[in-house]
Amino acid sequence: QVQLVESGGGLVQAGGSLRLSCAASGSIRSINGMGWYRQAPGKQRELVASITSGGNTDYADSVKGRFTISRDNAKNTVYLQMNSLKPEDTAVYYCNADVTSWLPERRRGYWGQGTQVTVSS
Repeated sequence: QVQLVESGGGLVQAGGSLRLSCAASGSIRSINGMGWYRQAPGKQRELVASITSGGNTDYADSVKGRFTISRDNAKNTVYLQMNSLKPEDTAVYYCNADVTSWLPERRRGYWGQGTQVTVSS
């Protein structure tokens, strides 16, 4: 019933920037928290940034000062602006949304399909 579609990943040189977008669609009553996760080869998936429905944000220590998460509630979309990218930021990035749907009336988390971000040195 709910689908999350990501865009904006790709190749970038160290020091460059990328902006990821994730739009949710379907039978959505409301979206609570939204976030971005990443998983590098051989590593566990980790939370990069999160944002509440009220706009409060939190970041992993490794990206503080470089990444900014934001959301547009009217569009059911979450963004991740990534600046000053480093090779260690290379990973598959996944968006996540805590969604309450209309039919059936249920609250659960949904994942995007993942988008590759590669930062060259």
